[in-house]
Amino acid sequence: MQPPAGSQVSRVPAQRTPSEQLPPAPAPPAPQPPRRRMRTVLTVVAGVLALLCIGGVATALVWYNRASTPDRSAPDVVVDNYLRAFLVDRNDTRAGLFTCESGAELQAVRDLRVEIEQREAKFAVTVRVSWGQLTRTPSSEGESVDTTLIISGSAEGVVRSSRREAWTFTVVEDDDGWRVCGGTQAS
Repeated sequence: MQPPAGSQVSRVPAQRTPSEQLPPAPAPPAPQPPRRRMRTVLTVVAGVLALLCIGGVATALVWYNRASTPDRSAPDVVVDNYLRAFLVDRNDTRAGLFTCESGAELQAVRDLRVEIEQREAKFAVTVRVSWGQLTRTPSSEGESVDTTLIISGSAEGVVRSSRREAWTFTVVEDDDGWRVCGGTQAS
């Protein structure tokens, strides 16, 4: 409303009531953002960790399977693995993975290992067996593999004696690959 014309308007500030003299009350705190964002982040992190764990387990199983499965892919490979398991590592269980399940004629190889163990005990030496090239030859039953075994005796790190022996191994293929079925020292 406007004052009438010709009247003077007083410029005196209006009196305020005590409630009007107080500063305004602080605004209520802003509402917390919903926890959905945190829940989403935690869900994604948990999913990624689960996938990494599953991938790690799968990788470990593949590596274990490759390491524990015997390689019987070829006649010379199976003879090499058999000689390493039986004469070098002297592990009958592992060597059995490379031999025929029945009818294996490997007594000559067993006798050689017994002789090696007796020499080690009697003369206090370490006997090592290595071999040369493995030569495959087709045969009526499968294949034969010829090689030269090198048998060396050493004491205190010094080679005391060494000998070479020609050997022939009979190898047969079955459903699981090649297997050693016989071993004889060549004359």
